[in-house]
Amino acid sequence: MLLDDHSEETYRLLIQSVVDYAIYVLTPEGIVANWNPGAQRAKGYAAEEIVGQHFSRFYTEEEQATGQPLRNLETARATGRFEAQGWRLRKDGGAFWAHVIIDAIKSDDGKLIGFAKITRDCTDQRNALLAQREEERNFRLLVQGVSDYAIYMLDLSGHIVNWNLGAERAKGYTEAEIVGQHFSVFYTPEDRAAGLPGKGMETARREGRFEAEGIRLRKDGSRFWTSVAIDAIRDDDGQMIGFAKITKDISERRRTELELLEAKEFAERQSTELAKLSRFLDSVISNIPASVIVQDASSRVILLANQQAERLFSTARMVGRFARECLRPESVAYLEAQLNKALEQGEVDVSEAPVETAHGLRTLRSRTLLNKEAVSGQDYVLFVAEDVTDELAATAKIHHMAHHDALTGLPNRTLFKARLKEALSQSQGCEQLTATLCLDLDNFKNINDVLGHAFGDKLLRALSERLSSELRDQDTLARLGGDEFAVILPGLESYEAAELAAQRLIQATRPAFLIEGHTCSVGVSVGIALSPEDHEDPEQLMGYADMALYEAKRNGRNRFERFRPALDETARQRRALEIDLRTALHFGYLHMYYQPVIEQQGAEITGYEALLRWQHPTKGTIMPMDFIPMAEETGLIHEVGNRALNLACREAASWGTQQTVAVNLSAVQFKNPGLVAAIELALNDSGLAAERLELEITESVLLDNSEENVTVLRALKALGVAISLDDFGTGYSSLGYLRSFPFDRIKIDMSFVHDMADSKEALAIIRAITGMSNSLNIKTTAEGVETQEQMAQLTAEGCTCFQGYLFGKPVPADERITMLGMNP
Repeated sequence: MLLDDHSEETYRLLIQSVVDYAIYVLTPEGIVANWNPGAQRAKGYAAEEIVGQHFSRFYTEEEQATGQPLRNLETARATGRFEAQGWRLRKDGGAFWAHVIIDAIKSDDGKLIGFAKITRDCTDQRNALLAQREEERNFRLLVQGVSDYAIYMLDLSGHIVNWNLGAERAKGYTEAEIVGQHFSVFYTPEDRAAGLPGKGMETARREGRFEAEGIRLRKDGSRFWTSVAIDAIRDDDGQMIGFAKITKDISERRRTELELLEAKEFAERQSTELAKLSRFLDSVISNIPASVIVQDASSRVILLANQQAERLFSTARMVGRFARECLRPESVAYLEAQLNKALEQGEVDVSEAPVETAHGLRTLRSRTLLNKEAVSGQDYVLFVAEDVTDELAATAKIHHMAHHDALTGLPNRTLFKARLKEALSQSQGCEQLTATLCLDLDNFKNINDVLGHAFGDKLLRALSERLSSELRDQDTLARLGGDEFAVILPGLESYEAAELAAQRLIQATRPAFLIEGHTCSVGVSVGIALSPEDHEDPEQLMGYADMALYEAKRNGRNRFERFRPALDETARQRRALEIDLRTALHFGYLHMYYQPVIEQQGAEITGYEALLRWQHPTKGTIMPMDFIPMAEETGLIHEVGNRALNLACREAASWGTQQTVAVNLSAVQFKNPGLVAAIELALNDSGLAAERLELEITESVLLDNSEENVTVLRALKALGVAISLDDFGTGYSSLGYLRSFPFDRIKIDMSFVHDMADSKEALAIIRAITGMSNSLNIKTTAEGVETQEQMAQLTAEGCTCFQGYLFGKPVPADERITMLGMNP
C-alpha cells in the first residue's frame, strides 16, 4: 500500500541516517535511482556521481564479463530476493568483501517497479574468520601438550567415556580404572548427598554450560579445590549426545586468594597509614583471577606483585623496582602498553594477547584499571592477568574432538559437510569444478573378522596416511565411519582431474600393508560427483557420489565410477521396487508356484519345487530374478525367504499326500544365524513332516567358510529335512562338500541338459555327475527337461529324477499336476 507523506519522510530520514549499510534503489533495468550516506561511505561515490549509472560497475571485470550482475538481478526478479557474498569494487578501485541483498519491489497489483539493494562491508569479519581458522590450527597443535587440565567426555547418564593425561595427573586414576564409572565418584560424600553432580549435569543440559568451583576427591582420597566446566555437546540436528568436562586444579590460586584476604584483614587492623592499601586490596580481591601487579601511575614503580606475577614474569623480586629492571624486554613493553591505555582511557581495559614471559610465549587475558585516590591524590594502576593458554588449548581440543575422527584424526562427517558447503559456496560464479569422492574399502569386513578390530583400526590409520599423501593441501580427506571415507577436491579445471585423483587413491592402496607382522592387501572403490555439473547442493552431491560408489562396487570393485543421471534413475527404481516389495509383504502379494519332480521308476510325481512369484497389482507377475537381488541388498531377503518357506510348508501340508516340497535358500539367507530356528518354526506352525521338506542351496553358497557352512548344514539335517545341491557343475567348491556332507539330492543345471545333444563336454559332465551320485547313493534331478529325446538320453545316463516343461510349468498350488497326464 502507499505510505502517507509523513511515513515516507520518516523512512527517507531513517535510510539516510544509516551509515553502516549501503542502501539504494535500482530501476527494473539495474540503474541506480538513489544513494544513501552508507552507500557513499562503503563505495566512495557521491550521489551525483553514481545515480543514473548501472549497478554492475561495483562488480569485478571478470564478473561483468560473465554476466554475473544481470544473473543476480534476474534471480531477485524471479524469486523476489537475491542474497550472496563476494568481492565488490569501490570508486578508488579497491575491493571489499560484501554481503549483498537485492529485493524485488512490486506495486500493489504485483508489477515490478524496481529493486532495493542493501550492501554491507564484511571484510573485517571475513579476515577475522580466516584468522580464527589459523588460530584453531595453532590451538590444535598446542593442545597435544595439555597436561594441566583434566579433559574428558561423559555420556548422557554421566558415565566417563574417555580420559586425558591431564585428568590422570589431576585425579590419580588411569584410563582403565575410571572409564565407565560415574563422574560423581570425584565428589565428596556431602556433595553427593546434596545431589550436586546431578544438578550440575541438569544445568548443562538446560543452559548448555555449567561452571563452578568446589572441593573434589583424588583416587587416594585427598581433596583439592577445582574450577569445573561441563558443556553440553549436540550433533548437527541439535540432539544431545553427551557432555565435555574440563577440570583445573586451582588449589594454589585458592590459597593465594585466601592469603590476599588475610592480608586485607591484617591491613584493616593496622594504623591509618595502611588504610589506603586496605581499600586498594578490596579492589584486588574483587578482580584477582591470577597474577596481580600494582604500579604507581606517576613514577611507575611496582608497588605490589603477587607470587603468580613473579613466577610468570620474572625470577627476581619485583616490588620496589621498575619493570625494566626485573622483566624481559618483551614483557616490559606489554605492561607499559597496558598502563598507558589505562591512563588514557581512565576505565577498565580488557584484552587477550600472546605475551613473551619467563616461561615462553603464553596467552594472557588481562584487566587494567586506573585507581584514583581522592584523599591522597596518588593514583595507582592495577594489572590483573590470567594465563589462559591451557584453557584455550583445552577449548580447541574440545572443538577438534567434535569435528574430527578419534581413530584417524581426519575430519569427521560434521566437518566434512561444513567444508563441502564452504567449497561449493566459494566456487559459485567461477569456471572451476568441485569434486566430491566417496570411498569404500573392498572386503574390509573379512579383515576385521579374521584379524580382529584392533588390527582393522591400525589398517585404517595406515590407509588414511596413504590417501592423505596423494591429495593437495586444499583438498579434504574425511572418515565418515567404519571403512567409509570421502574427499573434497576444489578448484579443478576438468572432470579428468577428478578421475586422475581417484585413480591415484586406488593405486595408493594397491601395495600391501605390513601391520604387526601380517601382510594385508585391500582395494578401494570410488564414486565421483561434480559441482556444478551434477548438482550444487552438498547433500545431493554426496548422494550422487554414493550412487557412483555403489556402481563401482557392482561393476567389480577396486575401480572408480562417475555419477551419471541413469544411476539416479536406477536408484529411484530400486527404491520404488523396495517400497513395492515391502507393500507386497504387508498385503500378501507374494505367492508360491509349484513345478512337479518326476521319478523314473513308475513315472510318478514324487514332489514339487516351490517357486516364488510376486503378483504386482499394476505390473503383473514379477519373477524372482527381478527382485531377489534387491531384497538381498536391502536385507528384506530374510522376511521374503521366511514368507516363501511358511507358504510352501503350509500349502504342502494341506495336500494330503507324502509328496515333498523343495524351497530355495539364497546365499544371504544361508548366512543368517536365525535360519535353523526359522525353518523349525515353519515346520511346527504348518504341521508339515520334516522329511517332506527339501531345502535347495546353490554352489555359490559354499564358496567360503567351509567349517561354518558344514555346521549349518548338519544343524538343518538334524531337523530331519533333506538338503539338495542346486545348479551343480556351475561352481567351484562342491566336490569337497560332497565328501564331508551327505547331500540328499544333486540337481543338474538346465544348461547342461539343453546342450547335451550338441556338446560332448555337457554330456560328459552329466555322465560324471550321475556316475558320482550313484556311487555316493545320492539322487540326481535333471532340470529343464523339455523333450522326450532329452528324457530318454538322461534316463540312459542313469539320472533318477526329472523336472521341466515336458511335465508341467510352475502353477499355483490349486492348479498343480497331481498325476502325469491328469489335472487335479
